[in-house]
Amino acid sequence: MKKQAVKAILVLFLGFYSFLGKAQSLYFPPSFSSTWDTIQPSTLGWCQSKVDTLTNYVGNTNAKAFIVLKNGKIVIEKYYGTFTADSLWFWASAGKSLAAVMIGRAEQDGIINLNDSTSKYLGSGWSDCTPQQEKLITVKDQLKMTSGLNDALSDPDCTVDTCLQYLANAGTRWAYHNAPYHLLHDVLENASGLTLQQYTNQKIKTPIGMGTGFWFDHVFYSRARDMARFGLLALANGNWNGNMVVNNPTFINDMKNTSNPYNLSYGYLWWLNGKSSCMVPQSQLVFPMSLIPNAPADMYCALGKYDQKIYVVPSQNLVVIRMGNAATTAALALSAYDNVLWEKISDLTCSVGLKEDEKQSLSLYPNPANKIIYLEGIDFTKNKSIVIIDLLGKETKLNLTQVHTNKAQIDISNLPKGIYFLQIDTFIKKLIID
Repeated sequence: MKKQAVKAILVLFLGFYSFLGKAQSLYFPPSFSSTWDTIQPSTLGWCQSKVDTLTNYVGNTNAKAFIVLKNGKIVIEKYYGTFTADSLWFWASAGKSLAAVMIGRAEQDGIINLNDSTSKYLGSGWSDCTPQQEKLITVKDQLKMTSGLNDALSDPDCTVDTCLQYLANAGTRWAYHNAPYHLLHDVLENASGLTLQQYTNQKIKTPIGMGTGFWFDHVFYSRARDMARFGLLALANGNWNGNMVVNNPTFINDMKNTSNPYNLSYGYLWWLNGKSSCMVPQSQLVFPMSLIPNAPADMYCALGKYDQKIYVVPSQNLVVIRMGNAATTAALALSAYDNVLWEKISDLTCSVGLKEDEKQSLSLYPNPANKIIYLEGIDFTKNKSIVIIDLLGKETKLNLTQVHTNKAQIDISNLPKGIYFLQIDTFIKKLIID
């Protein structure tokens, strides 16, 4: 059953309580173990034929691994060709999002201030800018991709000072630029006194039980399941089974929300869906559209070259992982592939939602209510699925009584007072119980 619509409404109400509820509702696999609980797609209302269509499409577009988590449990796990659950693969720029989380942990540890000039950690003269221009560049600018350094050089990865040329004042221009990001690794090492690998191991890898994971030349490598563990950590807002691995809620919130006025679809080294416009790597064009129109609006994602993907969807408690070679000839971090893939993921359900005329005619009364509510206006003899959801996201299936062709009764006397959302297939009605 599709839940995107109801969850989108819930986002407006959850706030702090949503954070607590999510941490309590998620499953976390045991550390350094191959044990991982699973869910059958059929229990989610997903059609096996559509699941097969999805996994075949992923395999036919050069994937090596594909994992879908629901509430932390594995619903889909596929490996293609000679690739196995123990095979290692690179994250490409999806590793930027891992680095962002580590910066959030470093801020929590008090060793990095995002508003500090990068020069505090790298020393003066690390760029080809004037001292004043260089001083304007902060750690936060590196996270936001707003350093103002020239990204149009022949080698955008070059971190030699002569490659780091002034183009605009920091904070006044967004450009996807690898070199300032690579220097974040140096910032983290100089601030912590540890190597990037040591800091990753101590702060992220070991706490969430990743069996593999290493950095080589600014790129992270791991198994697919370890990539999924990191996606689950992101979904849980830095929580891992009660252990706050990153206990920095302000940073986490800022990380997955718009960080600059130029590219609304970019946070702190994470891509954001559902915004009114977006920019893409190697371009200064602003497109008046959402990043991935077919995906849920609240999704944020770690995207890497050759279609390395970590998609996180809080409204559906979903994490989707894709590793492999490029799905298309574009070979970019973001491509039309994302949209086609999400069209297929969004179409997994077997249930059929209400038609527009049914939505218009459906009524719920009384509201507020305390014992009995009545639904009227659609054909309830077709076994419509009725679920009530509280503000913590807890779902309870409801039984219809006194069902007639276009009218039904529901007993709500056992439910506590509060605000709820009544979901009928893909349609939602707000309900107050007093």
